[in-house]
Amino acid sequence: MSFSDSDSSSYGGDYKNFRQISRDRLLHEMLRSAKTGDSKSTWKVLIMDKLTVKIMSYSCKMADITDEGVSLVEDIYRRRQPLPSMDAIYFIQPSRENVIMFLSDMSGRSPLYRKAFVFFSSPISKELVTHIKRDSTVLPRIAALKEMNLEYFAIDSQGFTTNNEKALEELFCDDESSQKGVACLNEMAIRVGTVFASLREFPFVRYRAAKSLDATTMTTFRDLIPTKVAAGVYDCITKYKKTIPDFPQSETCELLILDRSIDQIAPVIHEWTYDAMCRDLLSMEGNKYVHEVPSKVGGPPEKKEVLLEDHDPVWLELRHAHIADASERLHEKMTNFVSKNKAAQIHQGSRNSSELSTRDLQKMVQALPQYSEQIDKLSLHVEIAVKLNKFIKEQGLRELGQIEQDLVFGDAGTKEVIKFLTTNEDASRENKLRLLMILAAIYPEKFEGEKGQNLMKLAKLPPEDMSAVTNMRLLGAAPDSKKSSLGSFSLKFDIHKKKRAVRKQQNGGEETWQLSRFYPMIEVMADEGTVLQIQRYDIDFLAFIQSISLFSRDLLEVVGLKCGKKCDCTGNKKQSKFSL
Repeated sequence: MSFSDSDSSSYGGDYKNFRQISRDRLLHEMLRSAKTGDSKSTWKVLIMDKLTVKIMSYSCKMADITDEGVSLVEDIYRRRQPLPSMDAIYFIQPSRENVIMFLSDMSGRSPLYRKAFVFFSSPISKELVTHIKRDSTVLPRIAALKEMNLEYFAIDSQGFTTNNEKALEELFCDDESSQKGVACLNEMAIRVGTVFASLREFPFVRYRAAKSLDATTMTTFRDLIPTKVAAGVYDCITKYKKTIPDFPQSETCELLILDRSIDQIAPVIHEWTYDAMCRDLLSMEGNKYVHEVPSKVGGPPEKKEVLLEDHDPVWLELRHAHIADASERLHEKMTNFVSKNKAAQIHQGSRNSSELSTRDLQKMVQALPQYSEQIDKLSLHVEIAVKLNKFIKEQGLRELGQIEQDLVFGDAGTKEVIKFLTTNEDASRENKLRLLMILAAIYPEKFEGEKGQNLMKLAKLPPEDMSAVTNMRLLGAAPDSKKSSLGSFSLKFDIHKKKRAVRKQQNGGEETWQLSRFYPMIEVMADEGTVLQIQRYDIDFLAFIQSISLFSRDLLEVVGLKCGKKCDCTGNKKQSKFSL
């Protein structure tokens, strides 16, 4: 379902995408609210920490913030000039360090600002609230103290991240008693919870349960990652029913929580969409792409930064298209522009527009600066497509992509990988590593002992790359050399094949575009999202949790819906015990 698009969503009214919802909350619910009440100053100072400044930058532009009466943006940890005649808006995490800095700013006889509007990005503990209340000089200067419950990065119109860059290392490391892992899970659960605070949605929380989850088997920390996150998210969201006005009191949507063990291949294999190719082959920082444009004064080319984001209509249309499809569409768009533009036709001369190549069109655009504003976006993407196709050819990615997908669909095995490594010694270190990681996900036993070392020697990869390959075992259960395994998640589509297929062909086995048959497992699970089909992937339903503590070691009573062979799927409640 689309964000904020459910029938019982608390927002209602016109549809807004996720980034728009986040932007409106920051600008209207937070900044604009400081214009009313006890505030007398026209302009205000906005003070943020390292995380919240990124939260703000993903959703709002500086012009948006200025329009809401903010004249200065400051870092809470930098030394700041006192502005006692101005009010300050604090948008900070509810950490002890931030609270201490805030109290330091506003306490004593000479506070830095007249009044403080304080907004926390996630729920603040009672201990820190008590700590604030103890300072009698600060209390009269607090104009607002509120939990915004917005602690995520809205990376595009329909997506977000929780900024846990070390989650893979902290959650799947060898140390089963890792305190970092526990803290990471807790932080992720809180931040995912704030997503639903923004959406005003109360989800059914569904998660992938550990296969060994029973009273007699010892489970590991890694086994319980989805369970713990699901419990933490549900715990956060149920509190919103009491603390957030107009928050739904019954379920309005569904949340599916999975871990990387369900699909180790998807983040490693080469994807062939326009978006994926840009991020794989271009030197991009986030969504920022730097390219050269002709100088306006006739000098050497100048570097120009552009953002490949939703405000770019060409990017929005093509980002999820196959690179071949995107190239064809760009050619068609440019050809149509030329055919409808008289000046372009004159420049073209007697040539027929249908005969133009993409490179010819690119050169023609560069020769028509008077039309650069009209076709700026189009010419940018023509340039990118030309560059991508050049890199694909130079790096031999079509051959590599073919063997990657053949491995996944059971049409190739170790023999074909060895042949590729032998005949393509000039392949990049990264591409060879990615190929071996795919092989390890499908045939983990091939990397046990001397066999794995021989493969790495053949690929001429250093020991640290060997560690990356062997560490893939941590993403799932210990590999069993006698069984087809994908960690703890295995699909056996053809048990009679010597070569293992971890995907089955879709759409009757025909590819619309070359190298377009791969798909991530989450796509299947989303498309086949009925109760009975989800059960095939070991998904448990978390419908209601009683007296739950996220990291309790006790057996927890969980009342949920179980659908499968042991359930009549009529919605009868069954009780089961989960060891956390």
